[in-house]
Amino acid sequence: MKPFKACSCRDPKTKRLLGKKCPELSKKGHGGWYARYEAPKSADGKRRQPRVGPFETERECKAELAKVLGTATNPKAHEERNTTLGAYLERRYAWRKAEAETGEGLAKGTLEAEREAIDLYLKPGLGHIKVVDLTDEHARELYAAMRKINKPEEKDDRSETLRRLVEARATRDGRRIHSRPISESRIKRVHAVFHGALTDAVKISKIRTDNPVSGLWRSKGGKRSKGRAKPLLWTAERVEQWQRTGVVPAKVMVWTATQTGNFLDFAEASEERLYPAFHLTAYYGPRRSELVGAEDQHLSLERGWLHILQAQADDELDDTKTEAGWRQVPLDEETVRVHKAWRKRKLEERLQWGEAYQDSGRVYVYEDGAELKPEYLSSRHRILIERHANIREKAGEGWSVERIARKFRTTQAAVRVALLMPLPPIRFHDLRHGAATMLLAAGVDDKFVSEVLGHASVAFTKDVYAVVAEEMAADATRRIAAFIPRANRASGQAAEVPAAPLSAVGAITVPSGG
Repeated sequence: MKPFKACSCRDPKTKRLLGKKCPELSKKGHGGWYARYEAPKSADGKRRQPRVGPFETERECKAELAKVLGTATNPKAHEERNTTLGAYLERRYAWRKAEAETGEGLAKGTLEAEREAIDLYLKPGLGHIKVVDLTDEHARELYAAMRKINKPEEKDDRSETLRRLVEARATRDGRRIHSRPISESRIKRVHAVFHGALTDAVKISKIRTDNPVSGLWRSKGGKRSKGRAKPLLWTAERVEQWQRTGVVPAKVMVWTATQTGNFLDFAEASEERLYPAFHLTAYYGPRRSELVGAEDQHLSLERGWLHILQAQADDELDDTKTEAGWRQVPLDEETVRVHKAWRKRKLEERLQWGEAYQDSGRVYVYEDGAELKPEYLSSRHRILIERHANIREKAGEGWSVERIARKFRTTQAAVRVALLMPLPPIRFHDLRHGAATMLLAAGVDDKFVSEVLGHASVAFTKDVYAVVAEEMAADATRRIAAFIPRANRASGQAAEVPAAPLSAVGAITVPSGG
């Protein structure tokens, strides 16, 4: 099993390979390093001594020999030595697809996401490399190339890996792949598929003895990926700091109950068509994909229930994010009232569109009845928050209510709501975080909150939201203490009752004339 040097030169007379006997082997760069090892006997009992090589140096040959000897007692490992990653990914995908068809495997959306990871990234980037030859460096090179896609540095990089990735993304099923840069979350999902495949290569297929990408994942900047970002409450102090600097203190921010109420009042007064969707999200926190995927047949206003059975994160309906996502959400009287009005409005729109109406059967739709795109909900949410801020800005410049309403083509009632208080920015998904926080802060049972949100466990709900719920409760008690007049305060004098309600903190007063 000791490495040896050999070449492919032949004897001029006999034409036989000289191998280890070539007189030129002592010369630098001539021939290569090889090694033989004892492999399991073949099916007919014959001895097998496979050869590894060639390698440029003896050290490389020894390293490969050590790797091979680690699987020397496994006949299957030798049969699979030439299996490429691309071939193994296809074989593994076929297994997983067959399992899904029986109803026991992956959800349809998860399976499609895995197919995309294989077609667009893993096969083009690393599919030609043998599974036994894969190292962590291959993965690092792939992820580095992915980070350059659709960025200025793509033009300066001439690596073969990046070239293959760009070529693979040119078109897919006749459609052009989007032109946005690859997000870290997508790279992480591709890594999950890669890691899972190599884990199966170790534990199921027995091709390798180790998974070279275990513990590899690092986020941007080389820092280890952080855990789930926990929500932070928009307290009065944080709102004041944001107004001064424009800096949002954390990625995930949650409105207080008063701020949430102001937003819903503003959306309703603005006659926002999709107000019912915002209302439901703020109250019970369904995911955006679940709102878009909700069907009329699963909404019972008579019994006050919404059954969440499916979701649409992209262009096709799929199962909910997790099994716990399949749930019933109870609706309060106000939510039922809002959705009865919504159902009436949809009927009126159906009559107006006539034969052109597209009956998608969804709860929330465009005016022509077509199913919503998930991003449209987020877009409407951003527009409302920006309009709220713009109204307050004009009011600060001395504009009247009537003039502001004309400027932004909204109602005077909406302007007056916006002037009551500042509304710091949050994402649409943060309405879900806010619903969870307010339910917990209101003392609703943890298990009920977890079930309404579709979380896998009560522990997850408490871990993510308990702190901010306590902060919200503490913020409320401070406001109550400041609001109630007492005769025995430190000053020894009775407190003066505020002239404006709590929701009016930060209010702007403007003239009512034109």
